[in-house]
Amino acid sequence: MKSPKIALVLFGLLTVLSCSNDNDPPSNPDPQIEDIYFPPINSDAWETKSITELGWNEDQLQPLLDFLEEKNTKSFMMLHNGKIVVEHYMNNHTSNSIWYWASAGKTLTTALSGIAQEEGYINIENKVSDYLGTGWTSANLEKENLISCKHLLTMSSGLDDSLGDDVSPSNLQYIADAGTRWAYHNVYVKMQDVVAQATNQTWEDYFTSKLKNPIGMNGSWIALGDLSVYWSNTRSMARFGLLTYANGKWESEQIIPEAYLNDAVNSSQNLNLSYGYLWWLNGKSSYRLPQLQIQFPGELIPNAPNDMYAALGKNDQKIYVVPSKKLVVIRMGDAADGENFALSNFDDDLWEKINALLN
Repeated sequence: MKSPKIALVLFGLLTVLSCSNDNDPPSNPDPQIEDIYFPPINSDAWETKSITELGWNEDQLQPLLDFLEEKNTKSFMMLHNGKIVVEHYMNNHTSNSIWYWASAGKTLTTALSGIAQEEGYINIENKVSDYLGTGWTSANLEKENLISCKHLLTMSSGLDDSLGDDVSPSNLQYIADAGTRWAYHNVYVKMQDVVAQATNQTWEDYFTSKLKNPIGMNGSWIALGDLSVYWSNTRSMARFGLLTYANGKWESEQIIPEAYLNDAVNSSQNLNLSYGYLWWLNGKSSYRLPQLQIQFPGELIPNAPNDMYAALGKNDQKIYVVPSKKLVVIRMGDAADGENFALSNFDDDLWEKINALLN
């Protein structure tokens, strides 16, 4: 017969073991909880996930694809937490074809600006002339020195947006004090000059070493008139969308500073609540459009989720990021319904079709 003392010790030991078992992870974790998947670098491998597995409406996929093909789409991808669910090419486009990002590529400039700031080369709160010298516009010195790098990233430089794409000093003319007027203007491209000047590298070299190669993108910057436009295949656009969805992180490496990216995909000023740092934002109470000085009430894309933010380019180049649904959606192609700057009724119609698939 055990002594009372030994029995007490054994009871205490069993109690401790029982408590520790209560804290053990469950043997069958929630299958919906999973890490973000990142495709390997320098490989065509990319894991997939089925519509059935996600519980989406499979019978709504073909109507979505038919709609896209009718609307001059060349490629369309949907990622769920990084894995490919839908990937289709149409209208003589293939997975190896390259296409222009147009203004959707503005968000690449946002990313590089954040990286350069994190590395101590620039501060977006500083005036542009700190990096480019004075006389980069035709505004007088007092007005030019009001323009910060952040004003370029938020489309609030106060420079005249009606004079075309030329960003030479003679074409960058004062119309209002920086920060008092929102206008969609290609003067943002001066941020590429700021980064190049501050890092003492060419824009493309810095881009390649800090963003393109670390996430396995292909493509290149090609001069078109006064602008430099990025061209790549569809999967490279999807890689950048995935990086942004993952809060600027690729696997274990923080590529774009998380705090900076959070600022970039939220309202950046009070003039256009639906605009961050060259990213368009859904779910806000009002928005403004390129070439117009009109504030419209309501959401940018009513059929899209409220937390969606987007890189939007001429003739309907699209990167949609939807954190609440773990989605990155890519569309490349010709204009769906006639040439446009960035936004069109196509966005809302497309989201109606996507919602039918999701729901």
